[in-house]
Amino acid sequence: MSIAWVFPGQGSQKVGMADSVLSLPGAEKRFELASEIIGRDLIAVCNGNSSNNIEPSDLNDTRNTQPALFVVESLLIDDLRKQGREASLAAGHSLGELVALYAAGVFDAKTALLLLQRRSELMASAGGGAMTAVIGFDRTELDELIAVTPNVVIANDNSSTQVVLSGTPEGVNKVSKNLNCKRAVPLQVSGAFHSPHMAEASDAFSKELDQITFQDARIPVLSNSEPTPSRDGELLKQRLKKQMTSGVRWRETMNIIAQEGINTVVEIGPGNVLSGLIKRSINGITTSQIANSKDLGH
Repeated sequence: MSIAWVFPGQGSQKVGMADSVLSLPGAEKRFELASEIIGRDLIAVCNGNSSNNIEPSDLNDTRNTQPALFVVESLLIDDLRKQGREASLAAGHSLGELVALYAAGVFDAKTALLLLQRRSELMASAGGGAMTAVIGFDRTELDELIAVTPNVVIANDNSSTQVVLSGTPEGVNKVSKNLNCKRAVPLQVSGAFHSPHMAEASDAFSKELDQITFQDARIPVLSNSEPTPSRDGELLKQRLKKQMTSGVRWRETMNIIAQEGINTVVEIGPGNVLSGLIKRSINGITTSQIANSKDLGH
């Protein structure tokens, strides 16, 4: 059996998700480390604790969402590996790419959390843009509209029938209004993520990455900016540097998963967004989810 591990990004977070992993070995210590790095009580944020000036909506602040999802997903990975379970391939969606790199042994948890603290702060400060999900469209028509509309790109190419547009509010609105599609859903985000509008944030994050050594990966990783399998630590770093300004090429990632002979995809983290995309896009692949300690057999 060939297994791929995939890791969801922002949008998969759920209030209460910390409770689902707190029984795992090392959980409290990792949450404490993350809280120390970001300067907030991450367990309280995950639980929507209304005390200490924390509200349930705080989990959706990218500065909290990114470290919270990493802690939950990394704890699940640690337990899987303690059980002797391993994948043939790893991939993650946006933030999930950093979890995939952790799962492949490219860097440790503290390094990941320090990177995510900086990444989330940079993304939160890069305002002024807009993002809209469009579903059920003709790809040729979409490509033609984007080609003649300034300041808008495909940020997340999730499947043949689902993409997320990113850019200036004017550009994004023009494409989504003129495109014949089933639905166009504006996203509640603070900036035009995965677009050229993130160039300044991307440059700053690249400088952070330059200070870190990426180990060669234990298993091949598919990057968002270049979804071909690689174990080369330096190459994976260079690909990660491009992630903020380039799109998440998830449609191509799924195609590569199929081409690599994977027959089982395990989504590790809250929800089943990636599993759903894979089920609808690839025939003959089994999907499953590991979202909490119970799914691990605890």
